[in-house]
Amino acid sequence: MTIQIGDTIPATTLSTPTGEGPKPITTDEIFKGKTVALFAVPGAFTPTCSARHLPGYVDNGADLKAKGVDTIACISVNDAFVMGAWAKATDGTEDILFLADGSGDLTRQLGLTLDATGFGMGERSQRYSMLVVDGVVKQLNIESGGEFKVSSAEHLLAQL
Repeated sequence: MTIQIGDTIPATTLSTPTGEGPKPITTDEIFKGKTVALFAVPGAFTPTCSARHLPGYVDNGADLKAKGVDTIACISVNDAFVMGAWAKATDGTEDILFLADGSGDLTRQLGLTLDATGFGMGERSQRYSMLVVDGVVKQLNIESGGEFKVSSAEHLLAQL
């Protein structure tokens, strides 16, 4: 079942890239007592994700934070090394928390998996954005059919 507005983000541990290597980070650490703009991409370095999705959150980061967002987080079913390389390869990402859901555990718990085996990518995450306040989903924007509209930073910003 897909997570819905009003649901709580499941408790699990993800990984985030740091200068010292991958570091475990719990969903409690990410969401408890914070307002988080979370967006998911099917894969780091993929065309739409790199050219449009991530840059929109970088470009609109100050506006999101001015509207009360404490953390802007990007999650993907990639490992922390890939997410770290993507963060380094992308200018202006120091304000984005990169989250690796390497085995897709959280993505499955959210009910937001994407079967990308036809593209040689295996099980990935659907493209979406959500606003999470103290662990509770307040906005949820799931793309359909490979589109890139409702998960954009501009769309989420307009919902604040």
